[in-house]
Amino acid sequence: MSTRSTSIRSSPRSSTCPCRPSISLSEAIGSSFERALEKMFIYSVEASVNLDRGMELSSLLHESTRRWYRRQATTHNSITWPLPSELTVKVFSMADTKSLVNASASCTMFKKYAVEQFCYSNVDLTTANVKSKVVPDMILKAGKELRSLKVGCPDESTTPLLKASCLAPLSYKKHGVLGNLLGSLHIYNHGGLNSKSLCGPLSVCSNLTDLKIVGLNFDTLADVVDSLTTKCQPLFLQRDNGAWNFINASLFQSNCPNLTSLSLIGFYIQDLEVYKLLMGLRKLKYMDLSKTTAFEGRFLRNVSHEFKDALIETLILRDSFLLSKRMVRRFLDSLLTAGRLRFIRHIDVSNDYGLCCGQGRCKKLKFPLEELKVKRPGLTFVAADFPTSSSSDSSSSESSSN
Repeated sequence: MSTRSTSIRSSPRSSTCPCRPSISLSEAIGSSFERALEKMFIYSVEASVNLDRGMELSSLLHESTRRWYRRQATTHNSITWPLPSELTVKVFSMADTKSLVNASASCTMFKKYAVEQFCYSNVDLTTANVKSKVVPDMILKAGKELRSLKVGCPDESTTPLLKASCLAPLSYKKHGVLGNLLGSLHIYNHGGLNSKSLCGPLSVCSNLTDLKIVGLNFDTLADVVDSLTTKCQPLFLQRDNGAWNFINASLFQSNCPNLTSLSLIGFYIQDLEVYKLLMGLRKLKYMDLSKTTAFEGRFLRNVSHEFKDALIETLILRDSFLLSKRMVRRFLDSLLTAGRLRFIRHIDVSNDYGLCCGQGRCKKLKFPLEELKVKRPGLTFVAADFPTSSSSDSSSSESSSN
């Protein structure tokens, strides 16, 4: 009995768990890999070829390990992720485009959710100067779920990398005309757009209600307005640095009769055409004609007398080069004496160089502000801020608000 007990104690293998290898796992894998290489290259005599092939195989093994690890991590994330798939996609759809792209690159599970078209309903590519190829890729990712699209560079000092064809996927018929349900389109300083490359996609956007184009070539203005539907309500067009031409009011009346907001920045508009715009667009509540020229402001008094129940609430004539102080004063008098334009709440006639006064420009403006406060308490009137030498002159900035 004692002999048997001694033999058991003297056996080194009996103290080791049979499921645990006698050498480390890394050493075992390395040894197996070496034997596999020996069998594979047993008939090869070129050492350099064997070395290159061995390095290639080890690289493949490394990549396989990384893929396996990612699959394991994805499985773990899917199990521990607290939100259901539908809610995760909803959260992703609320993120901006840049954050969505970053999230899809961080995790395989997030990438799976980020490919859903619903996540790209509102695409904003204005936060970075993206390459032209990115725009059609995002349009195709969104598919028929695309509702809002912003492209270009809001910063005028940056030259966009976009090509004229970047919006073409909106009109691809093989994808079911992706622009059909697009409701909002903003384009910033895309100098490469011409009439064909812009109006082609616009013509298929039958549900477009919001259009903003900064840096529009005037040669394409008529074609752009002709391409719009009567559903368009906010319309913002800012002229580029090209030729100056007259705006025709009938163009907007016939194509966009339901406009509630109209901004025409930097165009050449005469008093009669502004008058026609205000009289013809009966639903208009907001108008911005900043940095325009050609009108003196005669339309102000005409509108207040002939269209006293106009729905216009905000009128911005900032930096309008030929705007006359006398016409502004007459307009304010009509608001005070006859109570015209009862819905108007904000008027801005500020100008860095002052309003026109005779043959010169006037920087010391005197308007009946106190009377405005009493008789029109809900009205905000902004005239100008001018740098002056004396403290009394510095009060020439004229504004009235409730």
